[in-house]
Amino acid sequence: METILEQQRRYHEEKERLMDAKTKEMLHKKSTLRDQINSDHRTRAMLDRYMDVSANLRDSYEDKDGMRRDELAAISGPNEFAEFYNRLKQIKEFHRNNNALPCVSCRFPFPCLRSSRNLVEFSDEEGYGRYLDLHDCYLKFINLKGAEKLEYIAYLSSFDQLFDIPRTGRTLNTKSRYLEMLLEYLQDYTDRVKPLLDQNELYGKVLWTLRKNGRLGIFPKETSSALTHAGAHLDLSAFSSWEELASLGLDRLKSALMALGLKCGGTLEERAQRLFSTKGKSLESLDPSLFAKNPKAKGPKKDVERNKEIGFLESQVYEYVEILGEQRQLTHENVQRKQARTGEEREEEEEEQLSESESEDEDNEIIYNPKNLPLGWDGKPIPYWLYKLHGLNINYNCEICGNYTYRGPKAFQRHFAEWRHAHGMRCLGIPNTAHFANVTQIEDAVSLWAKLKSQKALERWQPDTEEEYEDSSGNVVNKKTYEDLKRQGLL
Repeated sequence: METILEQQRRYHEEKERLMDAKTKEMLHKKSTLRDQINSDHRTRAMLDRYMDVSANLRDSYEDKDGMRRDELAAISGPNEFAEFYNRLKQIKEFHRNNNALPCVSCRFPFPCLRSSRNLVEFSDEEGYGRYLDLHDCYLKFINLKGAEKLEYIAYLSSFDQLFDIPRTGRTLNTKSRYLEMLLEYLQDYTDRVKPLLDQNELYGKVLWTLRKNGRLGIFPKETSSALTHAGAHLDLSAFSSWEELASLGLDRLKSALMALGLKCGGTLEERAQRLFSTKGKSLESLDPSLFAKNPKAKGPKKDVERNKEIGFLESQVYEYVEILGEQRQLTHENVQRKQARTGEEREEEEEEQLSESESEDEDNEIIYNPKNLPLGWDGKPIPYWLYKLHGLNINYNCEICGNYTYRGPKAFQRHFAEWRHAHGMRCLGIPNTAHFANVTQIEDAVSLWAKLKSQKALERWQPDTEEEYEDSSGNVVNKKTYEDLKRQGLL
């Protein structure tokens, strides 16, 4: 018979054991993606158990049923010695009758989980968490009315461009079902690949953002540039005039205007002026004529509500796509690599993968890689001549990316258009334009941005010196000279 105090002691002991096991699990080196995923699932299981034990311990200390209070009164009352010997007798009888049961420490389940090979199920296409398997969602997409019929590899590059799917009354239900299917897969895949990610917190973040903006169901169209890929909203604090905004181009200005719900038409100058007029102002203080009309608001109330639901689904899909950006890129490369092979090569690859999986089950040997070469698609080190050919022995460091190191000139040149470099430039308050190509130092980027701003200031229209006037004699003078002559009465 376990008393309340003994139960609390056991809960405290189990919490300490769980904390120690989680620490060892986090410090254990993971050599492969499979080991990392299995380790995360073990940590998740221990974390869940830790929270359950903490909840039980809290309920025990709250003592709503009064059992703990009665037990403390019994062992501290006038008959405490009689109570002690009575409980000691019960403990001896219990262990005498149940001496075959394991002790509490033997029932602790988590250290033995390391012996398990696979703690979560993945399809063959997913490669144990390395790739996405969007074939079912792709079949659902190409059957949507009005959707563009794409190949699977093109779908992998554009499945997050949900704005291309029409939102007419007849397609609302089919689009909603497609989004639910896509979101369900992304949630399930994220839960398997990143079990330590709190999806409830992600859900609350999306909901809070939509309520804050108050524009449920309206999402900006993303373009293919590095700036717009990082986000449609634009920080105007780094710009001092609308001419500087105009240097970003039509697509980026349109994306920023749509994110605010403003009209996005017109020329480059009109868009830049309209966006710059919102600097330092709240949406409520803007002129109502600047906002774009929402045609959906004129439709039936049912369609308006459905559009809000679809908007909420879209926002969740955008968040998960951002989280799974690495897996998405690897999936695209893997599909592209498979399409370049013949049928015989694909069959040989499947046989090799099968033999590799069988050999891994038998013996998990460490790959011999003394020169620390990068691994190829087969999980083995690439040839050294290929390593030298692509310049992978040369490392490039970018201070703007947080001193991130890129291996090889190809990866280094490609990173200027990727999200990490664009985010670093945005943190510096500098637009990621072509002027800053190959600039990796923060000091160089800041000095170049100051120089560009001074050049733009010189190129700006100055009416006092550049606007021309003609006097009564036919002489052409600038505005300042004309005003001086006019004040002196010499015209």
